[in-house]
Amino acid sequence: MALYKTLVVPVHEHGAIESAVEHLVAGALVAVPTETVYGLAADALNPEAVAKIYTAKGRPSHNPLICHVSDIAMAERYVLVPTVARKLMEHFWPGPLTFVLPTKQNTPIAAAVSAGLKTLAVRCPNSLAVQDVIAKLNRPIAAPSANPSGKLSPTSANDVLSGMEGRIPLILDGGKTSVGIESTIIGVTDAGVAILRPGTVTAEQIKSVSGIAVHDRDDDTITAPGQLASHYAPNATVRLNALVKQDHEVLIGFGAVRGDLSLSRSGDLAEAAKLLFEVLRTADASGAHGIAVAPIPNDGIGIAINDRLKRASAPRDAK
Repeated sequence: MALYKTLVVPVHEHGAIESAVEHLVAGALVAVPTETVYGLAADALNPEAVAKIYTAKGRPSHNPLICHVSDIAMAERYVLVPTVARKLMEHFWPGPLTFVLPTKQNTPIAAAVSAGLKTLAVRCPNSLAVQDVIAKLNRPIAAPSANPSGKLSPTSANDVLSGMEGRIPLILDGGKTSVGIESTIIGVTDAGVAILRPGTVTAEQIKSVSGIAVHDRDDDTITAPGQLASHYAPNATVRLNALVKQDHEVLIGFGAVRGDLSLSRSGDLAEAAKLLFEVLRTADASGAHGIAVAPIPNDGIGIAINDRLKRASAPRDAK
């Protein structure tokens, strides 16, 4: 049963930002357009509002959320920012890079945002609309992707509506997202920088700016969003590294592998990332029993694309 009549309002419409802030102040959820994917936002300092995120998405309670801030100064209200993290923030923010950092003592951030961890994931999104919402609210928003848990992430307001209609009161429509996959998430400690979830900000770029070693996470403990084994999944089964399709499959091509659809005919990894969820949705909507995906080079942004595809193809009962 629908709880709301979900309104879709263009971000540039008069009063749209103010309406979003009013909803957040009242403890309601609002879908907002970041540059990566659409986020499902709640006032991060309101425990009841944050709990609504988990309910609306059907999200496991052990899967933490990202806290979106307007700038470095706002991040420093809630987390300890070491020198190397600040250097990276100054270079990559606003942008698709999230930091998992130690939470300050007696933080007012709702405990569910961190899912019981002593760290908090923080990001400053490169979206004027979202920055405006946060600035007017004058506090962070907790915002995972605005879709049912485990399903394809939304890169347009229509994507959000298809999964969240009736579950939330308002969607701010900012058009299609420019990056298309979720942010890179890193942990920063004295031991260096760990990639907790790959994204379009690559390990090579992070090392170039920070000047220190960058490594992958060393265990399977859930320390950041996007680490569940089965995630980002369409309804159809997904088969990877396919050169030709089998019966009842749609083939998603890349580069020289043409396919029924293509992530990038020119072999451009940034284009493939931007189109990944959109093309998977299109393939899924065809009604095919299976989706076959051409090989994607596993370097640079390709690492992030392959991470999403691996999770999309995992057994659906994987946790």
